[in-house]
Amino acid sequence: MTAASRCRPAAGRRARLASDTKTLIETAITRFIEEVPALAPLKLVAGLELRGRGDIQMYRIQMPGPKVTKDIAPDAKVRLEIPRAAFNELATKGHIADWRRAFERGEAKATGIDQVLRLIAQVVERQEERSRTRRARAG
Repeated sequence: MTAASRCRPAAGRRARLASDTKTLIETAITRFIEEVPALAPLKLVAGLELRGRGDIQMYRIQMPGPKVTKDIAPDAKVRLEIPRAAFNELATKGHIADWRRAFERGEAKATGIDQVLRLIAQVVERQEERSRTRRARAG
């Protein structure tokens, strides 16, 4: 086995992990938009920083879409910072209330243009109110 062939599996594994992360990000966005459909037409570029074990992975997310690329997002209107483990959990099992708790506890952090952040927060709050009203009527 040559030195070059020993390096290839690790490079292939990194590429596979990057594509898995992109898929996970797309899953998280799709699940969130399903719960808050009013955000679907929002045109937005966001930066996502996933922190884990001394490593920071940066992604650029363009909406609508989502179009996810592993890159720095200098044109981002919103930046999200979240530990990788927390993101994995939220992306696969999280609902609106789980995302809200993550931001309230400081596990996740959003920065950027205040008007955009307020708009997103208001749309999410209104959706939560609608969901509570539907449950109360059904019960």
